[in-house]
Amino acid sequence: MDLKEKVRVIEGFPKEGISFKDVTTLLQDGEALKEAIDIFKNHLKDKNIDIIVGPEARGFLFGVPVAYALGAGFVPVRKPGKLPFETIQSSYDLEYGSDTLEIHKDAIKPGQRVAIIDDLLATGGTVAAVAKLIEQSGGEVVAIDFLIELTGLNGRDKIAGYDIMSVIDYEF
Repeated sequence: MDLKEKVRVIEGFPKEGISFKDVTTLLQDGEALKEAIDIFKNHLKDKNIDIIVGPEARGFLFGVPVAYALGAGFVPVRKPGKLPFETIQSSYDLEYGSDTLEIHKDAIKPGQRVAIIDDLLATGGTVAAVAKLIEQSGGEVVAIDFLIELTGLNGRDKIAGYDIMSVIDYEF
């Protein structure tokens, strides 16, 4: 199955000049969703993953079923003020400013093997901040998997040195 055909592309959203990759159409298709989850699972199955980390919010949609399929735990990474317990933070730059992400300070135990799963790799800032949080916690980032990669934005450069896999590639 060509999963790229299952992603709806919306030009000019959320603003002119952006070509938005809408994964809700893939999520609605049971066979396509299963295939995407199976691709993630198969990439990670021999890596002895303890925890899947998913950044808010679409990382949750793909990360939880992969964690279930692997028998691993799941840890959410959220924007400030969304997690109820003590957190650690990582800030990162965006084209138009900066943002911050948080993880519970006790979510990752030292030595745990962690895979990060998200829907999209663009410039790499978000996932680099997530990797930093995991490593600050003593975890080892074993793999970083994406449903979609916008190859022309060179996001891999910010996370070079990690095992990176993307299911669908788009030129930007």
